[in-house]
Amino acid sequence: MAACWSQLLNTLFDYKTEKFFIAKNKKIGVLFRFIQLAVIGYLIGWVFIWKKGYQEREEAVQSSVYTKLKGTAVGNTTELGYRVWGAEDYVIPSQGDNVFFIVTNYLETPNQRLNSCAESPLVPDGICSHDDDCMKGEYVKAGHGMKMGRCINETGTCEIYGWCPVESNNTPTVPRLGKAENFSVYIRNFVRFPKFDFSKSNVLPSSNHTYLKSCYYDKVHHPFCPIFRVGDLVEWTGHRFQEMAVKGGSIVVGIEWNCDLDKDYSNCIPKYSFTRMDTSKGSNISGYNFRFARYYKDTEGNAYRSLFKVYGIRFDILVNGEAGKFSIIPTVVNIGSGVALMGVGVFLCDMILINLMKGSSFYRQRKFETVAEKPGRRPKEARHKGQNRHGHKKDEKLDVENQLLPSSMSRSPRKHKRRHHEQKHVKDATSTSNRSPERKAEV
Repeated sequence: MAACWSQLLNTLFDYKTEKFFIAKNKKIGVLFRFIQLAVIGYLIGWVFIWKKGYQEREEAVQSSVYTKLKGTAVGNTTELGYRVWGAEDYVIPSQGDNVFFIVTNYLETPNQRLNSCAESPLVPDGICSHDDDCMKGEYVKAGHGMKMGRCINETGTCEIYGWCPVESNNTPTVPRLGKAENFSVYIRNFVRFPKFDFSKSNVLPSSNHTYLKSCYYDKVHHPFCPIFRVGDLVEWTGHRFQEMAVKGGSIVVGIEWNCDLDKDYSNCIPKYSFTRMDTSKGSNISGYNFRFARYYKDTEGNAYRSLFKVYGIRFDILVNGEAGKFSIIPTVVNIGSGVALMGVGVFLCDMILINLMKGSSFYRQRKFETVAEKPGRRPKEARHKGQNRHGHKKDEKLDVENQLLPSSMSRSPRKHKRRHHEQKHVKDATSTSNRSPERKAEV
């Protein structure tokens, strides 16, 4: 047990370093080059060119929107006759904002007074067959007033106290303000990117003051005109104005600012998008309407009102944007990420080479090697055994002799044997020269 803990403790202080060897394997070589090219293409094409990874980005855009509508329309009804509608009548709210509503159709119930009358037969809670169904003092759910305790046989509904007569539900099938498609919407937008202290407007500064009074936005011919025709706004969503104007709808006008601050100031321009929001796939519920009333007093001081149920188009203006400028920090980070991906390619090729390829055990032995001691150094006992009587090491003598031999001897056993034979003659000649004359003669 102690030996196991000792071995584990020793492995904690092992140091692992990379060992490089060249594997002559074309399959792995092609795979590795392909991964390298893919990483380089991703880094240059996607990160730096498409996503501009060398820039510092800011998405916290500060925005202000101002709108103004102009145009007049004439409505003709049998109850009220002709009526001229101006911007103060058909635009709600009348002051500019990033959300506004344009009336395209309406249903008016004039001269309503507080009195008793029959509830509308279209209200389920107001339908009755006898007086017990109309409990006095109860309010009609989703109705127009309070029950008076009597059932009116002519209409089959309860008598109520409220603004009478009740609202009619005969919605016009043709928009009464169909000319609203020619109304003009002036949208002025200011944006600012606080990190870079950069601000701009969608209205270009110009000395030509008559331009804004005569232009309409067009993506090709007038991309910098901030005035939009209402009919065009609806058509750009893929719908027809006259169909949408009957029951109304909701449209989102998107203004997107994508500014490259490394380029000129004039290159930062907005892009507009238009989407209808009140329709959904598989649903028949669409349109937009609400009610409001206008109150008056007669000569006797009694109050009366005109109730309007208006249909129209609600416009929501949404602004978003992003600005970028060169910075060394994201550049270095993205380059480092690319280099790290190169390492993933090396790791993948190594795993395939030493685990999946034919001859993987051979590559594994060449890649992993354990070195326990310093090269050329041997234990002390081995050094004492290798010494001769004169105190010299046999290994050192062999090393010196091996250094004198040409490198080709290690390559061919036959040449090594011949060289050894020559060295033996040299040694014999040397020993003969050191002998006495008498000994030489004997030799």
